[in-house]
Amino acid sequence: MLKIGSHVSFSGKGLLNAAEEAATYGSSAMMIYTGAPQNTRRKPIEDQFIEEGKALMDKHGIVEIVVHAPYIINLGSYKDDTYELAVRFLQEEIRRTDYIGVKNIVLHPGAFTDKDAEYGINRIAEGLNEVLHGVKDTNVNIALETMAGKGSEVGRSFEEIAAIMEKVEDNRRLVVCMDTCHIHDAGYDIVNDFDGVIEQFDRIIGLDRLAVVHLNDSKSLLGTRKDRHAPIGAGMIGYDAMQYIVNHEKIRHLPLILETPWIGKEKGKERPMYEAEIALLRGDLESRFGRDFLEDVERLVFFFRKQEIDRRAFVTETWQLLKNDAKAKKADGREPMERLYDMVTEAQLFADLSEEQINQRLIAWFAIGKQI
Repeated sequence: MLKIGSHVSFSGKGLLNAAEEAATYGSSAMMIYTGAPQNTRRKPIEDQFIEEGKALMDKHGIVEIVVHAPYIINLGSYKDDTYELAVRFLQEEIRRTDYIGVKNIVLHPGAFTDKDAEYGINRIAEGLNEVLHGVKDTNVNIALETMAGKGSEVGRSFEEIAAIMEKVEDNRRLVVCMDTCHIHDAGYDIVNDFDGVIEQFDRIIGLDRLAVVHLNDSKSLLGTRKDRHAPIGAGMIGYDAMQYIVNHEKIRHLPLILETPWIGKEKGKERPMYEAEIALLRGDLESRFGRDFLEDVERLVFFFRKQEIDRRAFVTETWQLLKNDAKAKKADGREPMERLYDMVTEAQLFADLSEEQINQRLIAWFAIGKQI
């Protein structure tokens, strides 16, 4: 069974709340931050309902947790105060991760800001040496995340990740988190040649180092270095490629974590598509949502067929239009799912369904529309 899930909230009763949320999505894995990702404020980890959360995980078949380090950690900074905070705070997060019993903490390697990539690689390696030296008594690996390459972030290529690892003394505790959106945006063609990308990863870093996969579609064209996540099927990668990745023999045993955006037309009322995405990628859509759901998807297939809308062509052409035509974007900046949702609601196809329910059916249409 796939170990697949999403990012969930660690607020309130900590791990108990996280497990409760993950269970509502049908998750068998989950990713947490041990506090807010944008600041250093943390409640004592001992008070975060760890045992209660693990008991609920066992009940619902959630078999793995991944921790994500806060975004404010930047080991690549040349500013001493920023760098020292990053080292100290990452050590604290590793200790919190170890207390929970989690083996991998995902880390954005860092950004070189006003320097250059060579400086960033050396500075990050220096920081990792210092971090790991101070947490020798823990059993946590640091999973360096592959990055899209926006701005001055380091980790935009497998070579940069490998260069960091080579400079770290105890690099046995360094592994990798591969983000599908990030590597697509960085220029790796995972749509047409995922096998080749995996072979390249193995040659440069080693598949034994791959520990976590972030599953995200992308709003961006290949190699544009934007880092803009999309729901599965609603981006330039597409459902077919994502399903191939998820079921790849060299990937499927790893924890697979969705970080797809919450969507909705009304600000503050956006909802995640995690439940539908997980069910589709795992192949249990009907048992999760029921036969009526599939019949609604069939209605979408016939509706869009009458409109002569092809699921992949519509998505890719819309993103290309929004990328390449400034006038078109200004006149109508709606993303693909927004446009499809508006067509469905204007036709009153599902007048009794909520926006979330319609969007779930659209996600399924991206996945199974060609089969009907």
